[in-house]
Amino acid sequence: MSTDTRLLTAEDLEFLGRPLHGFLSVAGGTQPPQPRPVWFEATAEGTVQFFTEPESLKVRRLRRDPRASIVVAAPVGERERWVSVVGRATIESGGAHELCSRLAARYWDLGEQARVDDLAMMQDADLLRVVIHPESVRRFAF
Repeated sequence: MSTDTRLLTAEDLEFLGRPLHGFLSVAGGTQPPQPRPVWFEATAEGTVQFFTEPESLKVRRLRRDPRASIVVAAPVGERERWVSVVGRATIESGGAHELCSRLAARYWDLGEQARVDDLAMMQDADLLRVVIHPESVRRFAF
């Protein structure tokens, strides 16, 4: 069953709290959307955020047109389920490094020295936080 709302539900937040990849698409003018996998966090306020470098193509495109969407699907072997969030994105200068640390702990085993080193390298980079403010949330669960 597919439903459409403007807000993330408690069930959406529980699903999106798992270490799943989100597939981000941003408006590209004459270019067709080119989804990219991203780490993300759904917030208690009902937004979805991720971090990226200031010179990334995502940021350049979002500065021209703030429309973005992210789709998250259950992995193979689970019952079919997905959540899609569409809205306007804001680019924030604060909070990116803290978000990076939270997401690294969620997606990686930080007991592995190689991952600790990877995180340290990421923390040394200049990062921005991108926040998608939902205008439409669609979901499907079977």
